[in-house]
Amino acid sequence: MPVYWVNTFTSIRDPERLRLYVDLAGPAMLAGGGRFIARGEPLAVLEGESALRTTIIEFPDLEAAVAAYHSDAYQQALRTLGDAATREIRVIDAAPPAE
Repeated sequence: MPVYWVNTFTSIRDPERLRLYVDLAGPAMLAGGGRFIARGEPLAVLEGESALRTTIIEFPDLEAAVAAYHSDAYQQALRTLGDAATREIRVIDAAPPAE
């Protein structure tokens, strides 16, 4: 069953380094079997504090998502990002099929 990587940025201190991170992280996620579902800034905030940027990536399973995170390519993206942003990453299950 697919899983979803949900990455939310709560602060961005260096937009240029974030852009460099995005340029490296995207191909790393694709190489790890990920498929981008959504990414960008919120169109509307209906409740709570706004995350500055959110990315949702579908992976075939938890193992693929974790392997993509630990891949050399993604670790290079993280080194490029450094302390330029604060974020949270969660991997969640897909909803079960509707009956």
